[in-house]
Amino acid sequence: MMRIGELSNRSNVPVATIKFYVREGLLPSGQRAKANQVSYDESHLRRLRLIRALVDVGKLSIATARRVLAILDDPSTSAFTGMGKAQYALSGHPDLDPDTPPPPAAAPEDLAEVDDLLARHGWSIRPGNPARAQLATAMATARALGLADGLELLDTYADAAQTVAEADVGLVVSPQAEQGTSPEATTLEESIERMLVWTVVGGQALAALRLLAQEATATKRL
Repeated sequence: MMRIGELSNRSNVPVATIKFYVREGLLPSGQRAKANQVSYDESHLRRLRLIRALVDVGKLSIATARRVLAILDDPSTSAFTGMGKAQYALSGHPDLDPDTPPPPAAAPEDLAEVDDLLARHGWSIRPGNPARAQLATAMATARALGLADGLELLDTYADAAQTVAEADVGLVVSPQAEQGTSPEATTLEESIERMLVWTVVGGQALAALRLLAQEATATKRL
């Protein structure tokens, strides 16, 4: 057990920020030993590091981080459901039903083109996935800005995304989890937490790598 000062030192999070996270429901309260003494343990330190990854690296709002952490804390959440809910929360659509199409957020013809792309790559996507409309909107924007030829890259992007997704899922879902040889509670908690962190941190890393690769390629070709 540790006092809040030690928790602050070990996590590199100011005491005032720790108290703020407790008030906002991101960090569980410590154990009150006396009227003016609250103790924390290693689980609080781990949660603080997770919060900082979501807020500092992932640039999530406090409200979005709270929704994401609530998914992790829900004991009824399976690994697959938790991953889906977390992705939706991170996309800014936490209340969507993954199995129910949302109200149209893009033109039907753009959504149809997205569905054709998904079919070409053999992707089975639930109808409520907000990324479907997000991609359709991006395609429509490209056309409106005279970049329709850029849409020819989408199949190449999809191939690259498949490679990234295979690596992502392989990282967050252990072979023991897939084979059912690990204790379920530990597997679910670890899988969902790893997915949450890597969806945020890995997304930032992937975006940075794309920019670096563009500069390196342009240097060679221009």
